[in-house]
Amino acid sequence: MDSEAIIYGCIKDCIARADARERLRANHEAIAALPSAETWPLISREMFGASRNAQLLSGPQTEVVHFGAAYQGIEYEWELWMREFEALLARMFWVSATVHLETELSGTHSFYWESRCPPDT
Repeated sequence: MDSEAIIYGCIKDCIARADARERLRANHEAIAALPSAETWPLISREMFGASRNAQLLSGPQTEVVHFGAAYQGIEYEWELWMREFEALLARMFWVSATVHLETELSGTHSFYWESRCPPDT
């Protein structure tokens, strides 16, 4: 039996911008377009969550999309998982992303992506 691994993290975007509603909508649509967990994809829409109240009057400046899932033997498909995650990021607006991988066999690893939040237009 393969060992269990846990993947979790978050994707952050700045929403204190004139185009905040479009950014929020695009990000939620990108996640909704992911396959269902029922089809056994590496990345599914059910593993993601985000507050629908991210943009409030005088509210937060950052949207946080969180995610997490448990896998069996993901170490053997890690490169493919990373490609799929980066493909999701390519369809989203984001400033930074963090992925934590905790495995029984090879320990804990963290991965980071950073993007520059463009000036408000």
